[in-house]
Amino acid sequence: MNTRGLLDQLLKSGQDLLQNKAGQNPGKGSAAGGLGGLLSGGAAGGLGSLLSGAGGGALAGGAMGLLLGNKSARKLGGKALTYGGLAALGVIAYKAYGNWQAQQAQAPQGEPQTLDRLPAPQVEVHSQGILKALVAAAKADGHVDARERQLIEGELAKLTNDAELQRWLEAELNKPLDPADVARAATSPEMAAEMYIASVLMVDEEHFMERAYLEELARQLKLDPALKSELEAQVRVELNAG
Repeated sequence: MNTRGLLDQLLKSGQDLLQNKAGQNPGKGSAAGGLGGLLSGGAAGGLGSLLSGAGGGALAGGAMGLLLGNKSARKLGGKALTYGGLAALGVIAYKAYGNWQAQQAQAPQGEPQTLDRLPAPQVEVHSQGILKALVAAAKADGHVDARERQLIEGELAKLTNDAELQRWLEAELNKPLDPADVARAATSPEMAAEMYIASVLMVDEEHFMERAYLEELARQLKLDPALKSELEAQVRVELNAG
């Protein structure tokens, strides 16, 4: 499956969507990419134009808009997450993991092997885990009903003609929310960190159900409490950069 390509499109497709929902200037920061890339293709007219517009960015924005549902828009500053698409997750994880290592004598030492530093086959493995985490986090508030799942499947199908990937996504969308199942996809501590970052970016932490999901996911991922706090802090730093 080419999960990496689909995930990178999604991560680059929604900044304008989120900025429009927040009432910000749609153009601010979008050219820089980033998770500032978290969602830059897509027209300036909000979800309607993202859904109806032509081109990969608009299609990806439509899919991510449906995944986001009615969640509170995050504030993405001008410099926020300016590393570009999928690599942004790796950069955040690398910073947070390195900070945690420096603070914890018992932490595993050595350079963190985050996805921005891995060969392509391993990036694909990490990408599948991250996409699994994103889809699960989108369901954490219970808003994805049967009709919305069909709409999301339709939007995602427009982004890839990979039949295996489409079947996998359909299965992920339709299975019950299970943090333990999500956590089992993590094959390394760094991958667990990346999956948690993706989940933090997706959820509204002020929503009781979503915060509870994040807490249980961190437990199932076996994240050290200090690492969990560092990951959340690094996301805040990146989102507030500007």
